[in-house]
Amino acid sequence: MPDPLPRRVRLAAYAVVVRGDHVLLSRLAPRLTRRERWTLPGGGVEFGEHPHDAVVREVHEETGLAVEIGDTARVYHLHGVSERDGEDVEFHSVRLVYDGWVPLDAPEPHVVEQDGSTVDARWHPVADVLSGRVPTVRLVNEALADRETYRLQRPAAYVLVQRGGDVLLTRISESGFHTGSWTLPGGGIDHGEAPHQAAAREAREETGLDVVVGPLLGVHDVRFSGTAPNGRFEDFHGIHLVFAARVAGDREPRVVEEGGTTDAVGWVPIADIDAGRVQVLDLVRFALEQA
Repeated sequence: MPDPLPRRVRLAAYAVVVRGDHVLLSRLAPRLTRRERWTLPGGGVEFGEHPHDAVVREVHEETGLAVEIGDTARVYHLHGVSERDGEDVEFHSVRLVYDGWVPLDAPEPHVVEQDGSTVDARWHPVADVLSGRVPTVRLVNEALADRETYRLQRPAAYVLVQRGGDVLLTRISESGFHTGSWTLPGGGIDHGEAPHQAAAREAREETGLDVVVGPLLGVHDVRFSGTAPNGRFEDFHGIHLVFAARVAGDREPRVVEEGGTTDAVGWVPIADIDAGRVQVLDLVRFALEQA
């Protein structure tokens, strides 16, 4: 009876990073496979290392990118016989796959680690991966098939402030969804924060104005999918509480936060909104209808 093969167990952690319709992949080095093969960025977890930290480290070594990782992972495994260092071994590879994302302004990927297990890093169209046009290891297709879009529900508070025939609006910067559109001053409600206090705080942060928040006009909601400023693709559901408000004092609005999601603020004629001369979110029209 032949001697049993040496056994090797390996714990590895990977990230499936999808941006729009592309997925980030690393090409395996020729010493690991004679044929072209692409895989998820990631690799072995070092002794005592948290798998989450291992993914961040490995993705940077293989792609040069700083990745953010979700809290949970899916588990895959592979068992078989392969040649390792000139001898056949029975291997068992346990693989943790996290959802990952990189900022929208991240540089193009490039391999940092020299003489490692990968020789290239690129964004590949997901359609080309699923069709087989890009040759990948099995793990890539398994991870893409199991991947679920991150769902985010966000309660937010906004104010409707009118002056004569004008309404106070803020314009969404390149850092936010719907770039270039105008919307009401407001934003997310912090944990434990009263909605009317959130509305006043957000209005002050976005316009530099102190407002007196009045009664609730209505509740608006919206759902859409898209890539958030941090690079994560989201199924987004926004719940918007709209309050009537008035400005305290006689100061003019101004952009307070530089580099944020607001790049302009001002009094916009309601007539221009009705005529379609100003691009606004549906939230604005909803609020004006409730006033």
